[in-house]
Amino acid sequence: MLRTIIFWLLFLPLTVLVILVGLPASLLSADYLHNGGRIWGRISLRLTGVRLAVLGREHLPARQAVVFMANHQSQFDIPALYAGLPGQFRWLAKAELFRIPLFGLAMRRSGYIPVNRGERREAMKSLIAAARRIATGTSVVVFPEGTRSEDGHLLPFKKGGFLLALHAQVPIVPIAIHNSGRLLPKGSCILHPGCIQVEILPPIATAGLRSADAGRLTDQVRQALEVALARGADRVSG
Repeated sequence: MLRTIIFWLLFLPLTVLVILVGLPASLLSADYLHNGGRIWGRISLRLTGVRLAVLGREHLPARQAVVFMANHQSQFDIPALYAGLPGQFRWLAKAELFRIPLFGLAMRRSGYIPVNRGERREAMKSLIAAARRIATGTSVVVFPEGTRSEDGHLLPFKKGGFLLALHAQVPIVPIAIHNSGRLLPKGSCILHPGCIQVEILPPIATAGLRSADAGRLTDQVRQALEVALARGADRVSG
């Protein structure tokens, strides 16, 4: 409990500090603010006593932007991905987050892409903007479930990230995040120390596929994540 209290007392000031330092630097390059996010992720995990292990780095395509798709169980998933994924990437996130004072400004200055799920036309504009971002060589991270799972089982997938990968014709790299839901479950503020594993899975090609293939592509990514998560659960229980 003491660790939980200390974390929440320090987490907000740390977040504000990174944003305030990063915003002026973003006038030179959005990459600087994103790099501040990576530092924020590492420090946040250390404050909680959470260890991070990254598996499967060999599956990352060399010198190619991709769409990362990760399962989502906990608020710890975001700092874990910041700290665990190499290189520059941007987030595809729900538009509501961009309305949070200061935090939303930092997201925009970083080049993160808002998605308005209620407006089809606006959602398509967001996907086009994300595809342009990918064309510049920067990867995009998507939580295809759209929100955190309460029990660790995958929720239904949203289509947006898959349409993005098909439009950009870049591989999808599934990412299985293990154990984060046990360390900070959805709906809880109590932190538990332990280890989060970020497992990078083999890429799934989209070259030559069209929008009509989105359903089959969704099934492939879902199956890859389900197998990896089941394997990870066996490791923990063993």
